[in-house]
Amino acid sequence: METLTPIAALPAHIAGSFQNLTSCHQSKNGDYFIFDRRGHSVYVAPAGLDTARKLIEIGSEAGRVLDPTSFDLAPDGTFMVADAPGGNPRVQIFLASGSTLRGFRLPGRSVPRITLSNFVLNGVAAAEYTGTSIFISQPENGALVTEFAIDGAPRRSFGEPRRTGHEADPSVHLAMNSGAVAAIPGGGFYFVFLAGVPQFRKYDADGRLLFDRHVEGPDLDRFVQALPTTWKRQKTEDGEIPVVLPSVLTAAVDHRDNLWISTAAGVTYVYDASGEKRRTVRFRAAGMTSPTAMSFTPQGRLLVAPGCFAFDPAP
Repeated sequence: METLTPIAALPAHIAGSFQNLTSCHQSKNGDYFIFDRRGHSVYVAPAGLDTARKLIEIGSEAGRVLDPTSFDLAPDGTFMVADAPGGNPRVQIFLASGSTLRGFRLPGRSVPRITLSNFVLNGVAAAEYTGTSIFISQPENGALVTEFAIDGAPRRSFGEPRRTGHEADPSVHLAMNSGAVAAIPGGGFYFVFLAGVPQFRKYDADGRLLFDRHVEGPDLDRFVQALPTTWKRQKTEDGEIPVVLPSVLTAAVDHRDNLWISTAAGVTYVYDASGEKRRTVRFRAAGMTSPTAMSFTPQGRLLVAPGCFAFDPAP
């Protein structure tokens, strides 16, 4: 197993500006975009990381965010923030300057599915934004993934939900079919299931299934064997829901189309474009860390949160 150590990190005077640095991305011009979930805000920092300026403020009105769940930066420099003011899911697209480009509401309420620490994940929490489309995990609609145009118009759905053995309990069944969508630079998509037995699928650009793989390794065996078969329930405005913990924390694709999967067992597995496991990795930053967000810079560095540490991903 490899242990990766950071080659760069945020200066202390910048890192101290955030309440909960949830994810960080770098644009083609070198600017860092930093999502602070607990601060309900997005910051931008220049390549030299000498300052950080708040781009998006807290608020329920258009152009602000409230109870945000996810952030993603597209290759064209625009970015997406998904939030849920009043429990109603919303997606907003912003220019690099922080000006609002588009925004739309999703039907229904933001129903929790998976609990991660003190944060509850739903489908919008793992949204993928490419600059022209937003891909959201929506198994409640009968498919794993729904693609939306940036004006909110549904374009298509793809991916058959997996069998879970919990079909009689819809809340658990949906949690076990919730996942993260990762667009592949060379074309197509990976879909990584976030709960239950770790598993991922690869789809081509048309949404056709290419292969299905289980995430396996000796470092994951005990974790999988200890997965629960019953779940505590908690009361919400939408009724009682099961408290389902994640098996996978995040996933990302590098410039060679390799899929990086950070598991709740503390190890990250790297699979190549053919679905073969190539590496098993641990990250050491301020102690051993399990990434809850990963992104790759235009130069191929790997940015990891919490902390926005930069790693050289080369073997």
